[in-house]
Amino acid sequence: MTETLPPVGIDLFDVERLQLTEAVEPPLSPSDEAARDSVWNKAVQANPTLFDGPVVACGGLEWTGPRTARLSWVRVTYRHYALRRVPGATALPSLFVNVVQPTDDGRVLAARMSPSTAAPGRWQLPGGSVEPPQDGEALNELALVGQAARELVEEVGIDAAPETLRLWVVTRGENGSIGLTYLAPALPEAAVRACFTAAADAERARGREPELDGIALVRSPDELAGLSGPHADYLEPIVRRYAAAH
Repeated sequence: MTETLPPVGIDLFDVERLQLTEAVEPPLSPSDEAARDSVWNKAVQANPTLFDGPVVACGGLEWTGPRTARLSWVRVTYRHYALRRVPGATALPSLFVNVVQPTDDGRVLAARMSPSTAAPGRWQLPGGSVEPPQDGEALNELALVGQAARELVEEVGIDAAPETLRLWVVTRGENGSIGLTYLAPALPEAAVRACFTAAADAERARGREPELDGIALVRSPDELAGLSGPHADYLEPIVRRYAAAH
């Protein structure tokens, strides 16, 4: 029997297996489509770095067995989420991957978004939106963990093999957004900091601003609270869960 997940909130779910199926984007009325495009165009005027690239939204998430969930996904572009600011319209929840990168003394890496990003100054885990598969490829568990590993190396310079990452928890938060959180092997603090510095320097050498402009290593929600600026809604529950387990 299929069991629907609990009501939306900042929730954490123990999921060890994901079954993925593609769904079709719900149709929009002409008025909602026009309003969406208007909101998006204004956002781009305010931040020209915004890019309407392909991305995956979550069409639904439900239990199909013990620690097994079915996740339906939908191909959209980033402008789809402008529907959140259109009265009466409904945007699909976003779908993203991120990584808990611990140090060998029990702390967790938190990273701060750069000023030019869509969430300037926000503290979060390394990660990003799920990308749709290329022609002839599938979006499956292997592809998702591969995307998580790629985000980790691109954003903080830590080159973890995908097979060393494991799905640790699934989160559901603001706007019903679904996060797939992977746990990476612990590293010494010096290695984490050196990797981040090298990755940021490499981006600047290419004439680009790094997506992340700072990191912090936190042991508890109290330490996390000391980081000034906005925090991703999942960050405190994730840090609390990791601290409780270690």
